[in-house]
Amino acid sequence: MTDSCSLEAKSSARDSSRFEPGPGKHVLFFGDPMCSWCWGFAPELKQLAVRSESHAAFHVIMGGLRPGTQETWDEAMRSYIRHHWEEVHAKTGQPFDFTRFEDRNFVYDTEPACRAVVCVRDLAPDRTLAFYDALQRAFYAEAQDITDLGVLTDIAVATGLDSEHFRARFLAPDAHEWVTLDFQRTLAFGVQGFPTVVCAEDGQYAFLTLGYRSYKSMQDDFEAWLEA
Repeated sequence: MTDSCSLEAKSSARDSSRFEPGPGKHVLFFGDPMCSWCWGFAPELKQLAVRSESHAAFHVIMGGLRPGTQETWDEAMRSYIRHHWEEVHAKTGQPFDFTRFEDRNFVYDTEPACRAVVCVRDLAPDRTLAFYDALQRAFYAEAQDITDLGVLTDIAVATGLDSEHFRARFLAPDAHEWVTLDFQRTLAFGVQGFPTVVCAEDGQYAFLTLGYRSYKSMQDDFEAWLEA
């Protein structure tokens, strides 16, 4: 059994052909920086990425957990999300700073963080996973507001990007379109929650995990596929 954050809005789209990654082996990770189970999955994701080196192309795709949210979170939502954080912490041991819940004016919009990842993927593809991980750590373990452009820029700079280049890319009109394509790609592959990992090879696809799984539980199947 796996654990995941579910998409707030679902779609029946299932045509993945326009988003096929191309020939050869590919590992597609679908996640969201503000998905707590994705933060719990962070150590596993790193192991998958390292193990994929020289065997398969690794892709970080933004799923859009709650993009476009405009209302501040109410008490019911804070209680719901805090329960998930506590559950993830208990199961995975990943660190959490719960002071985030003291901010009653917080808007849980995941689009800016997802857009930032897509921008870094465009500017410095080799730093995408490091930036994604840094975003999660900032939000969950350090209680930083990663919906704020200033915070996002600081994390981008700490990951090795130029601040002006990052801000210009983030604020460009087509940045919204780029991240929306990631959301569409997620739905096209039938992904219903995060984290999800898909193994793709020459147009054939298989889910390695739908939700949280330990790397140990995936290792045999994953390595067999990589080496085949």
